[in-house]
Amino acid sequence: MDLGFFRFLCQAETRRLVSLLGITVALILVLQFSELPNSNFVSSLTARIKSFTIDSSSVNSTLEGNNVNVNLNASNSNSSDALQDISISPQTSSLENGEGIENVVNVSSPMVSVDGKDVNLTSQVNQSSLLAPQPMVPLSNGSFFDSKMYPKDGILESVEKMHSTMSNNKPKISKNSKRPSKVVPISEMNLMLQRSHASSQIVKPASSEAVSAEILRAKSEIENAPIVVNDSRLYSPLYRNVSMFRRSYELMEKMLKVYVYPDGDKPIFHEPLLDGIYASEGWFVKLMEGNKQFMTGDPEKAHLFYIPFSSRLLQLTLYVRNSHKRSNLIDYMKNYVDMIAGKYPFWNRTNGTDHFVVACHDWAPAETRGRMLNCIRALCNADIEVGFKIGKDVSLPETYIRSIENPIKNLGGNPPSQRPILAFFAGGLHGYVRPMLLKLWENKEPDMKISGPLPHVKGNTNYIELMKSSKFCICARGHEVNSPRVVEAIFHECIPVIISDNFIPPLFEVLNWESFAVFIKEGHIAYLRDILLAISEEKYLEMHKRVKKVQEHFLWHHEPVKYDLFHMLLHSIWYNRIFYTS
Repeated sequence: MDLGFFRFLCQAETRRLVSLLGITVALILVLQFSELPNSNFVSSLTARIKSFTIDSSSVNSTLEGNNVNVNLNASNSNSSDALQDISISPQTSSLENGEGIENVVNVSSPMVSVDGKDVNLTSQVNQSSLLAPQPMVPLSNGSFFDSKMYPKDGILESVEKMHSTMSNNKPKISKNSKRPSKVVPISEMNLMLQRSHASSQIVKPASSEAVSAEILRAKSEIENAPIVVNDSRLYSPLYRNVSMFRRSYELMEKMLKVYVYPDGDKPIFHEPLLDGIYASEGWFVKLMEGNKQFMTGDPEKAHLFYIPFSSRLLQLTLYVRNSHKRSNLIDYMKNYVDMIAGKYPFWNRTNGTDHFVVACHDWAPAETRGRMLNCIRALCNADIEVGFKIGKDVSLPETYIRSIENPIKNLGGNPPSQRPILAFFAGGLHGYVRPMLLKLWENKEPDMKISGPLPHVKGNTNYIELMKSSKFCICARGHEVNSPRVVEAIFHECIPVIISDNFIPPLFEVLNWESFAVFIKEGHIAYLRDILLAISEEKYLEMHKRVKKVQEHFLWHHEPVKYDLFHMLLHSIWYNRIFYTS
């Protein structure tokens, strides 16, 4: 050690100077502490010091898993340009040592794959809105959540906790709403459908040997359908396999016979409700019982047996208000099946596999438990988690009928050039998804019209006009996975954006939904705007074209017409009857 420096430290003047400095620092600490009575000064000081320090290794660890990749790759046996479901998956990125904060965005830019081409999300929106210095992970609306605070939670859970902490106006989450224990993406649903139909080798015997032979022959003809090269009516990208669909539809028109059980008391049986959000089941009852082409009075000739009950009228008739019990509704349907199984031989011959029901109320999955699970169930509440079987059951479109006299009133919407709104949603905040949708996006962007219920106007004109003027319409689940907005969006030529985990979209066995709709996981609501902006104008115009073309499949008519909703629903039931084997 330098002896000169040691002598300097031992001098009295030096000791006094050091003591004076120590006293000064102590006074400053006391004063600072007295100004922060409700906080820990040492922690505050440490945090301030850390805010000026960048540890590239820690930034690397916090960045990992927080970048997004949107997949829009096509998957359609008939169209190479069909739009695949839109989902976000984590993608790792890192910072090189020595890089400054200004380079973070360039290193970790979220990439989007559209038709095989990589697109940078930051080219569509402000880069600084997508990524900021870690560990605070930014959302597109300017909010942030701490990725270190909730390392095991999804994006949605983290945002919920962040907003609940920051605001006294917490989102109201319904006690009846239950998050799925496992999320099945639509790509997996497609595989489940393929496996279900591919495994059907033996068709269970129908009501007679003649009917069984007809079913087997129909199956063979559908599987070996001639390739459709050009059909002026059917636009191939809309369908999973347009050739099989056309042949199956032709055979349905030619062969199908349905026996409708005459048993059951009104209003639960044989009395349709034709307006409101549960109208689909009522319109089917009305049109099926009045149909001369498909309905037969001879059950020995029937390929299908229809139980014509209304789940909505069952609820209105038997449910005891505020009892929170549905056991009497379930027992009522069980007793009905026991009755027809005892009175007729048809149920017992197939254990109900050639029977079907059409039910739109949210409680229909519960009302059709027990023996009725063998039926083909056409349900609006098409939720994998409540027993919906892909390939057997049919997803029933939930259609909001406002005018019984004219169910297609106000059909259509503005052309793409006259749709200034990027995304629109308005509705009640029941469930757990919608409150978060509003928390994140209400009044955040001028082109995002996201709100609660709109003021009531006769004919709901405000709501309809907003749908007609929007490019994308948000179809967010409420208490259950289904929403009438899916069909309403198609009705008004607005691209449906489905935010409802484990929801099987309507007429799933026939339609290629990825070609004309957008699917976003509930946990990725924070990236909603970025995903929509990543869709090119060219792709949007093609999707808009497809929505207009698929529209005819979702319309009710007083007198059914070819390819309308009555025929499409009946076809899906017929198709699953042929191909499903339990």
